[in-house]
Order: sequence, then C-alpha cells, then structure tokens
Amino acid sequence: MNGTDWLGFIGVTLILVAYFLNVRNMVKSTHLSFILLNLIGASLACLASILLKYLPFIILEGVWALISLNSLIHYFKKG
Repeated sequence: MNGTDWLGFIGVTLILVAYFLNVRNMVKSTHLSFILLNLIGASLACLASILLKYLPFIILEGVWALISLNSLIHYFKKG
C-alpha cells in the first residue's frame, strides 16, 4: 500500500469506529469523540480521494467533513 492508500484506510477506519461506537450505544452522536472521529476520518478520506482524483468520493467525504466541522462548532458554542 502506498501513502494515499494509508490515508484513505485510516480515514475510513475512523469513520467506521465512530459508527460502530454509536450503534453500540457506547458514544452519542453529540459526543466530542464521535464528532472528531468523523471530522478527522472524513478529512483524511477526502484527501486520499483528492490524490486519487476520484470526484464522487471527494464530494462525499468533503461534505461529511463539513457537516462534522459544523457539529464541532455547535459543540463548542453550547459548551
């Protein structure tokens, strides 16, 4: 695996960990760890997609990262 593969692999793994923890009721979607796992994971996966020049996943992961960033901003505003 090359560096791009690793970026994508790590990013997707972080997103899946967040999803698993949420589905198992181990962390709520409003918890900081859930938000950060999604933000970092989607950002890494988006970067890998950019490097691969694969537009569908650039859009998917980019929007996912922006939604997560919005959640992070709201988290600290409530704070």
